[in-house]
Formats: sequence, structure tokens, C-alpha cells
Amino acid sequence: MDTGSLEKMDVRDPLNDLRMSEEAVPLYEHVKKFIAEEVEPMSIKFHELGEGRKDRWSYVDGQLEMLEEVKNKAKEQGLWNFFLPNAETGEGLSNLDYAYIAAELGKNRLASECLNCSAPDTGNMEVLERVGTPEQKEKWLKPLLNGEIRSAFAMTEPGTACSDARNVRTQAVLKDGQWVINGEKYYASGAGDPRCKIMIVMVQTDPDGPSHQQQSQILVPIDTPGVEVLEGMQVFGKDDAPHGHMHIRFTDVKVPEENILLGVGRGFEISQLRLGPGRIHHCMRSIGAGEKALDLMIDRGMSRDAFGQPLARLGGNLEKISRARIELEAMKLMVLKAAKAMDVLGNKEARVWISMVKAMVPERVCKIIDDAIQMHGATGVSQWTPLADMYTQQRTLRLADGPDEVHHMVVGRNELGRMGMKKATKG
Repeated sequence: MDTGSLEKMDVRDPLNDLRMSEEAVPLYEHVKKFIAEEVEPMSIKFHELGEGRKDRWSYVDGQLEMLEEVKNKAKEQGLWNFFLPNAETGEGLSNLDYAYIAAELGKNRLASECLNCSAPDTGNMEVLERVGTPEQKEKWLKPLLNGEIRSAFAMTEPGTACSDARNVRTQAVLKDGQWVINGEKYYASGAGDPRCKIMIVMVQTDPDGPSHQQQSQILVPIDTPGVEVLEGMQVFGKDDAPHGHMHIRFTDVKVPEENILLGVGRGFEISQLRLGPGRIHHCMRSIGAGEKALDLMIDRGMSRDAFGQPLARLGGNLEKISRARIELEAMKLMVLKAAKAMDVLGNKEARVWISMVKAMVPERVCKIIDDAIQMHGATGVSQWTPLADMYTQQRTLRLADGPDEVHHMVVGRNELGRMGMKKATKG
């Protein structure tokens, strides 16, 4: 993007108009109502039913039926596939409009799936919708859009720093019309779910090519011979089963040549396509989680007394509540502006805005959840509240889709470039 554009914004700039479109407002209100009346009651029963199951990588009888019932209601009411901006297969929402909805989805862990807007399926569907062949769309995009199957994205590797895609070492070699894949991936989110049928795998296809054309992305059915799911990776001692973040080994895995996405050497390009919208979705869902944590903090603070007064009024707790609200409002405006930048400038030109919010939001939401945990005392780190799981998820987001440091590097380099242009102009 123009490195001076961040500085040139004025009140007339379209990036400063952060209003949801009038057409999307009824949809937004409908989503809030549906989550409150359908998703919330179902999610309580869903999680209770799954407690103590013998096989952690499965669902017990009744769980999926319960979930499917709510998903069918969402379909019938037109609350489905919001995440594809301006696409025929989605609602045709702008990134800005969807950002408001994503914040509501972030308040309940099952809400995104109930409306078929959950990661990593969203990113995979977006890639297939944008660059998939008609055959790839028919075989994989169609059932994903219908919510009939789940998917995974496998990029991160245990032996190298994959925040730099040039370090990917899982290799795919074309032999006799088939890609032969060898390597290891870990933290392949969603690959533990028994409904997961397809993975998009980042591989190295040309180790001697230009640095950003060495990688490709290939569709690999999870039941392909040679695909070995070794274990579910834990985050702070939790495996997030049955969704899971899996360690996978690929040993002479063979898939047809036509399973490649977009073309050989286009893997890095595809990553940029999916990561912009995905990061915005993550950030708005994070803000929704922050709102939930603040609600829990206030409820706990006003319902418990100590030393003769409510916890909320003890020590610095009132200030913590205040700071949480201030931070949430600031984050919301920043993410909405990043979403608007994507609508106005395009994903590529909006990358600095996207990096700003991805570096900012998970870190600050972690702090809000941490303060809510503190307000709950020992209960805050227990299974009696959702706060420990919420913290785990948000802390992980500081590594997923690029660690904080990478995003700060993008923003920092932009600032150095902006200053360089200033000096050159003055000179």
C-alpha cells in the first residue's frame, strides 16, 4: 500500500465510515436473536452430554444430532455462510458487515459452526471458492458449504519456523500424474474431528525456485493411504478434542495431479488470499470473547462480597472493568477500520491494517480474560467457568496466522518506509 496513506486519512476518507450497511442490519439482529434463543440453550446441553466420553476423538450419541438440528434451523432462516464477502455462494456481505456479525459469533463457542462460519472451514472454503476448479468445488466446496463435512489446513511443521512460508519442508514430487507427499505437520486444526474429510496441505514443490514460488497447496483427503495422524497437540495441557490440533505424518502419500490448487508455485499467493479475511474474523471473534469475559467479570464482581462490599468495588477492580470496556471499544474500531480497508483497498493493500489488529487484539483480549479469571479467584482457572478455555484460545491466537512479532515487523517496516518517503520528498 502507499506508505503515506495511513497518515493522509481525513474525515471524508471512506475508510472512516465504519457503519454497517442498512441492508445488513436486519441480518445482524437476526443472528443475535438466533444465538440467544437457539445456540445458547443447545450449547449447554451439547457440552454436558460430551463430558466424560470414553473416546475423546468422537462425539457421544445425541451430540451431533443436537448440533445438526440447530444448523438446519439456521439454514432454514437464511443464517448461513456469512464469511464469503461479495460472493455468490455466501450472503454477499462486505468484510465490514461480516465483522460486526463475527463479534457476536465469538461470544459462544458453537455459534460459528451453527451458522457454518467456523475456522478452518471458512478459510478453506474461501480458497476453494476463489481458486478451485469446477471439479474441486463440486467434490469438496459443495459439501463444506452445506455443512456436511469438516476440513483442516496443514501448514505448520515441528522442525522449522513456518511463520516464514519459505521454510516449509514437506515435499511434493510429481510422478506419473500423481503428487507424492512426504513430511510432517503439526497443529493441523480440525483434523481430529471424525467429520474431517479433506485437508489443504502447504508443500514444497520447487526447492530451487524463486523464494515465493517454491510452495504449493494441495488437496489431500484425510483417509489417503500414508496419512498418519500421530496425536493431538495440547495447548496448556488441553487437547481441544474432538476438534483437535493434530500432529500428522505424510509417508509417500499419493494424490492426483489435479488436486493442486491454482497451480504449481502458487502456495504463498493462496496463503495471502485466505489470511487477510481470516485474521479479521479471528479478531472480531476475539472481541466477542472479550465482551463475554467482561460480562462474567462484572457478574462475579457484583454477586460476591468481601470485606463488606462487592468484589467489583475492591482494590483496582473497578479500574479493571473500566479499562476492559475502553480496550474493547478501541479494538472494535480498529478491526472495523481494517475490515473497511479490505473492502476499499483490497486485501493486499490493506495488509498493514490487518497486521495492526492481529498484533493488537489477541494480546489485549488475553489481558481482559486474565483479569476476569482473577476476579473469579480459584474458580476462574477451574472447569466451572469458560474462562480458562477462552484464555487458552486467545493465547494461541498470538501464534496462529502469524505470530505477534511478524505483524509488528510488517507495521514497523511500513513506518520506516513512510519516514523514508518523507525524507526523500523533502530532499
